[in-house]
Amino acid sequence: MAKGSDLLVAALENEGVKRIYGIPGEENLDFVESLRSSKIELVLTRHEQAAAFMAATEGRLTGHPGVCLSTLGPGALNFTTGAAYAHLGAMPMLIITGQKAIKSARQARFQIVDVVAAMRPLTKMTRQIVSAASIPTLVRDAFRIATEERPGPVHLELPEDIAVEEADAPLVPVHPVDNPVAGPLALERAAEMIAKATCPIIMVGAAGNRPRLVEPLSDFVRRLQVPFFNTQMGKGAVTGGSNLYLGTAALSERDYIHAAIKRADLVIAIGHDTVEKPPFLMGGITGGPKVIHIGYQPAQVEQVFYPDAELIGDIGANVTALADRLAGQVKVDPKMLDLRKSILEHLNEGGENPAFPVLPQRIVRDVRKAMPDDGIVCLDNGMYKIWFARGYRTHVANTLLLDNALATMGAGLPSAIAAKVLYPHRRVMAVCGDGGFMMNSQELETAVRLGLDLVVLIIEDSAYGMIRWKQAVDGFPDFGMDFSNPDFELYAKAYGAQGHRIKSTEAFLPTLQAALDAGGVHLITVPVDYRENTRVFIEELGNLPGDIES
Repeated sequence: MAKGSDLLVAALENEGVKRIYGIPGEENLDFVESLRSSKIELVLTRHEQAAAFMAATEGRLTGHPGVCLSTLGPGALNFTTGAAYAHLGAMPMLIITGQKAIKSARQARFQIVDVVAAMRPLTKMTRQIVSAASIPTLVRDAFRIATEERPGPVHLELPEDIAVEEADAPLVPVHPVDNPVAGPLALERAAEMIAKATCPIIMVGAAGNRPRLVEPLSDFVRRLQVPFFNTQMGKGAVTGGSNLYLGTAALSERDYIHAAIKRADLVIAIGHDTVEKPPFLMGGITGGPKVIHIGYQPAQVEQVFYPDAELIGDIGANVTALADRLAGQVKVDPKMLDLRKSILEHLNEGGENPAFPVLPQRIVRDVRKAMPDDGIVCLDNGMYKIWFARGYRTHVANTLLLDNALATMGAGLPSAIAAKVLYPHRRVMAVCGDGGFMMNSQELETAVRLGLDLVVLIIEDSAYGMIRWKQAVDGFPDFGMDFSNPDFELYAKAYGAQGHRIKSTEAFLPTLQAALDAGGVHLITVPVDYRENTRVFIEELGNLPGDIES
């Protein structure tokens, strides 16, 4: 016989859980006591939202659900943004929350919120545990559901009286689950469309950016020698340097990459998830490229995305089978590679500019120079995300983490903490706007307490810069976007971190490199010249000729 909390911890160990992020409460003290004598590490955070971002990032990087913990009511509700972040971003995660006893009501309705109902639209599964004997099967099912395509968050609520309830329940063995492979007719149909195309290109989307797909996707591109681009969340799915990379579709239209899409007669869309902002618009395009959707699940047909053919099942196995059928049959338009050179030249413009405050293009260039190929950059959400998506080259998979699904602010620092906890020997940098950083800046204490080597870059414009840009795009007056910041050097010192303020563009790269070399937690503030947002994205791209080759 074992009490419920012991069974839950044992079931988590059975699933290979190594750590849990979160903040306990009195309703899960039995679970915390069971955790104390286990092999699972408790990573105590300063806010539940940050714990959820950390767990989601672990799931994203490993493919194995990250786990987070909170108490009932207010603590549990602080998980809702993180649950939505994982749900839209397809990141496997297990959320565990406490609850008052369900067989008695000694405290009446104090702090009681229907968390299971609140989590229902934000998770793949949400359950209250009503019997200790059911815990092993519920945990096994939760991990299965969290990891099967499309991955996402699941939620279990453990009432305090179930946590102490005795039960004799064996653990459920973990079993492998293989995805199906598309049938021969579907493979032949897709292969025939690709062979007939005169100018095919490959697009890698969010669902193509799974840890297990790195090798098969990279091999598919190498074997076909077809130029490729990616969506924002598909960035970094194909590993290694390549003269086939066309760029990232960080905007929906009228960016340089759209000249390549316009030239193509077939887009091989691998893992496109329409939860992202559209990488290109199909609606209203007369004679535009045909689209083959290759995914774990059928395409979600939208006004701007409606494929001509689909190849459903395990993406890795399907692209390998497709490449086997296409040996020597694929035509590549040589002009596409000339166009690639033109696209990349445009994207590199401004990278050497010494102006101060620093141009966003220069920030991207210097961060790329400072980080090794396997270094991980975790972006918060702001205008700089578009600049990094367009201009930051990745050579190793999953080394630029950004969110283009929920696109929430406040995730950058927690994501970087999780990445560094997972990979202590790799260099990790969080890139945050001053607005997003302050939403979870308290996690600096967590990073310092854990003894992490972490660089946090704050891009400072003292405003909500992305909304200000959209305000200008839509023709509204500049209003309501400005705020003041603390002295970030002193702010870092108060947490026991090192603070740096960039006062010249020439000092930026050396400061980044020195902070990465020194170890410990470093907060670097760089003033940005966001006038480039208007100059490039409104004026320059808004006046592009029909084709940037011309």
